[in-house]
Amino acid sequence: MRDFEERNAFFDKLCNTRDLMWLGQNTNHFTSHPSVRAALIEAFDGGEYHAYAPPIGYEELRELIARDVGLPDACVMVTGGAVEALYNVCDNIFQPGDELITTDPTWKWPMDFASKKGAKVIQLPIYGPERGYKLTAGQLRGAITEKTKAIYLVDPNNPLGTCHTEEEIKEFADIARAANAYFIHDATYFHFADAFTPAYRYYPEKTILTYSFSKWLGLAGLRLGAIIANRDIIEVMASAPPNNLGCSVLAQRAAIAGLKSKSEWFPEINRRQRRNQKAVFDAVAGVEGLKVPVYPSQANLLIIETKAAGIHPDSLVAAYQTEGIMIRQGRYHTKAFGDEFVKVSLTVPEKWADAFCERLPDMARKAQNSAPPKNLF
Repeated sequence: MRDFEERNAFFDKLCNTRDLMWLGQNTNHFTSHPSVRAALIEAFDGGEYHAYAPPIGYEELRELIARDVGLPDACVMVTGGAVEALYNVCDNIFQPGDELITTDPTWKWPMDFASKKGAKVIQLPIYGPERGYKLTAGQLRGAITEKTKAIYLVDPNNPLGTCHTEEEIKEFADIARAANAYFIHDATYFHFADAFTPAYRYYPEKTILTYSFSKWLGLAGLRLGAIIANRDIIEVMASAPPNNLGCSVLAQRAAIAGLKSKSEWFPEINRRQRRNQKAVFDAVAGVEGLKVPVYPSQANLLIIETKAAGIHPDSLVAAYQTEGIMIRQGRYHTKAFGDEFVKVSLTVPEKWADAFCERLPDMARKAQNSAPPKNLF
């Protein structure tokens, strides 16, 4: 079986596992607000999906997204998920010989997109307490060359859950401007942070912010995201996009409803995921050798370091799979540090998080005595 077939079969099995507890993909599994559900049903029953949507999104949705991220004067292009947004950005920005600077760990796909265009990817290590699990201005400045075409920053970081301060973002923006480099600011998790500063405020000339509806609103399977930048950049992105016939009508109607009602329900979502964070943090403290190094996380996830407990992360993932619980191995995010941790996603029903916590001592013992599997993706 080819790698792509094996990978697809792996996820197909997960998707078809009844009552699987999804604690590995950072997606929101809480029940949708009634207004979101009603918008989906109305759009479906009204047959809106028989027609294409506007090519860069409904005007109302574009305005709501810009306001949501605190950039009402920026330009928005709605995309078929944030990954499609990043693909479009990389496809338009990079040429052979360019360099992309990002962190390690980071979100892997933009690195692949840039590499496919012939760019060299430079990863700056941020894992470990000596670095505060964050990128520093000194690291970034030292990596800049005349070939630097873009800086890619996931903020808050996936999988670490750290978030940069306003002062840090301002300094990063200054470095990018001095290098005449694009600043790709992946804001997928900003809704869960105590404070978030979009780099666009300080470097609107070449900052590109990407936005997701999978994590905070729970539309992962409907595939909806956005690119936020100045009008000149959006003009380029919209010239030959991967999807030039508009994104899902149903997803856009749900997103409009979710943004309009967000203040009514999202604070409770964040409270519940922070409650789940604490439950996991407390459970980990009860197992010798395990540790949560970033707490509270500024994203809807936690990492758990396993090495001191004599546990390979993949073995712990495999142990939980036997219990109908999906968590994610660190190797999915980073080759250099993948043997250090697992990631647990926590915008999930409390009973799922509690099931993870209750089983942790037994799963840790099981993983200590198991060889890591070779078929995880």
